[in-house]
Amino acid sequence: MNDPSRLSRRRLFGAAAALGGAALVAGCGRESSDPLERMRSGGDVVVGLSGERPFGYTDGAGRPTGESPEVARAVVAELGGGGLIAVQMAFDQLVPNLLDGRFDLIAVGLTVTPLRCQQVAFSRPDFVARTGLLVPTGNPLGVATLAGVRRAGASLGVLRSSAEQEYAYAARIPAERIVLFDSQGALVRGVATGEAQVGALTRISLLDEVRRNAGIGLEVTAGFTPEVDGRPAIGAGAFAFRPADTAFRAEFDRGLTALQDSGRWLEIARPFGFTEANLPPRDLTIDDLCARTPGS
Repeated sequence: MNDPSRLSRRRLFGAAAALGGAALVAGCGRESSDPLERMRSGGDVVVGLSGERPFGYTDGAGRPTGESPEVARAVVAELGGGGLIAVQMAFDQLVPNLLDGRFDLIAVGLTVTPLRCQQVAFSRPDFVARTGLLVPTGNPLGVATLAGVRRAGASLGVLRSSAEQEYAYAARIPAERIVLFDSQGALVRGVATGEAQVGALTRISLLDEVRRNAGIGLEVTAGFTPEVDGRPAIGAGAFAFRPADTAFRAEFDRGLTALQDSGRWLEIARPFGFTEANLPPRDLTIDDLCARTPGS
């Protein structure tokens, strides 16, 4: 039999998601606007998504899924929470809307960079992943790194406000040759049509896109580690929180660490293309990543 109070919570959070989290922030009904208090009382956690496959997106039924939502769902359940509700928007709007309180955390495998560390508070690293380039089949320009893109004089497609945009500037690719896209799908289509000669994104994402778009005439280069200020920029993704939500983030961190140490993280992440190589080293910390210190 359905629990009436549970159904009430579901209706409330469905409304909150539809309104971009406005009902949640206002603390309507019996649900708390404090995410930790809400989670501990069996309530749902609201996550921000942007359609980034295989990291964080909604399926045909509107259910949040992908590596990051599935890991978050397991952590929330282990800590006594109910489930996840998704609020989806353009990638470059995730951080501003998190800070405005429209959802509780970002679950899209957000890459940790020093710039983002000044805006949000990150969980411990959820995964590590290398950058890849999306190129026409046969890689006619012969590019393998962002420095190679610069030397080839090619145009580079990246997501607006992405880590790859930061990496492109660090590689001294002229701004007029950087083409900004608002979604992962638009980036892939842009390279396929020649709007940009090369695309840059996490290699896992690009491999997933090429697999799902057979015959598109594109391939993905081998992974590489970009450099920023002459140092390797380790590609690590994490969950992003509002800086004020310290207790919520600490509790989530505790659950995430336990999930990784138990081996369950790999079970959850493997269907999305992740392997043992993507499990972050236990001693890699957010402080390392925020300072751009090589961690391995």
